[in-house]
Amino acid sequence: MPNIAVQRLYNQRLEGQKFQTPSEVVAWLGAVQAQEYALAKWALGLRMENTTDDVIEQAFKEGSILRTHVMRPTWHFVTPEDIRWILKLTALRVHAVSAHMYRQLELDNALFMRSNAAIIKALEGGKYLTRAELGAALAEIGIDTTNGMRLGYIVHHAELEGIVCSGPRRGKQHTYALLDERAPHARTLARDEALAELTRRFFTSHGPATVNDFAWWSGLTVADVKAALAMLGSQLSHETIDGKTFWFSTSMPVAKEPSLATHLLPVYDEFGIAYKNHSTSLDPMYGELVKNRFFTSAFALDGQIIGMWRRTFSKGAVVIESSPFRPFSAAEKQAFAEAAQRFGEFLGMPVVLL
Repeated sequence: MPNIAVQRLYNQRLEGQKFQTPSEVVAWLGAVQAQEYALAKWALGLRMENTTDDVIEQAFKEGSILRTHVMRPTWHFVTPEDIRWILKLTALRVHAVSAHMYRQLELDNALFMRSNAAIIKALEGGKYLTRAELGAALAEIGIDTTNGMRLGYIVHHAELEGIVCSGPRRGKQHTYALLDERAPHARTLARDEALAELTRRFFTSHGPATVNDFAWWSGLTVADVKAALAMLGSQLSHETIDGKTFWFSTSMPVAKEPSLATHLLPVYDEFGIAYKNHSTSLDPMYGELVKNRFFTSAFALDGQIIGMWRRTFSKGAVVIESSPFRPFSAAEKQAFAEAAQRFGEFLGMPVVLL
């Protein structure tokens, strides 16, 4: 097996063949973590051929990619074709993680039945409403939503139950839509079929990866993952390196050792967040520098994280500041500048480097 981090660059389509549309990226990866919406669009852009923020925003507006809570209790991009079977597979596990907050916020099944009915009534007929507007509709039937967290978990529950998903943005505000209306042709799969499909996609797009990586990413149990691997049989292969077993597709692309391949990875990018262990792409000597900020917009060089970056905006330009773990060589500085320029082109803005 080639260098694991380099192979992941190719399997995740950060290197090699790129995609043409946002929905192709999301379908390939299975789901893409997206609570930081603006930077999550860049995560898709990194895997596409010469795209822009506007192209991805338009796809989101049209509904060819959706944003909802699946898997771990956070937002992800998913495709309208996949949203229902992924929800059905993972929602029970997310409900279990959220159960403590449901109790603390006095949210029970009787209340959820009332809130779901009110949300459906408010949205049916192709309406798109913000969370605050849904809160107003709930208040009309006597459900207290003055606690923003309570409202958030009510809507979160409706997402997991396949009642609502993202609608198009209204200005900078996100809206909700009825899933039945937003994704009328969503597929449904039997549980074993769904489990095998999500497992196949993960190890094809994110491999080489371990059982624990996939259990972390999906929120499924290790027993579930092992059962799925048994179902997939010869579709996946594995190799043991330093006592860890890595799984990957038997048809993964050939990875070439890159030379100064630079990626400004956004916060929660799949190249980092998808793995339980990061030792293949982060030298342990830098672990103390990262701590809980891991992959808060990481700078990767040939698949290795060698610094962080952040962006701000000033006078119509995007300002990109690098925080390297070690001094950059002249060639590395140039590679970083070129990667920053690609981000600026994605946004349609000039770049100022700090």
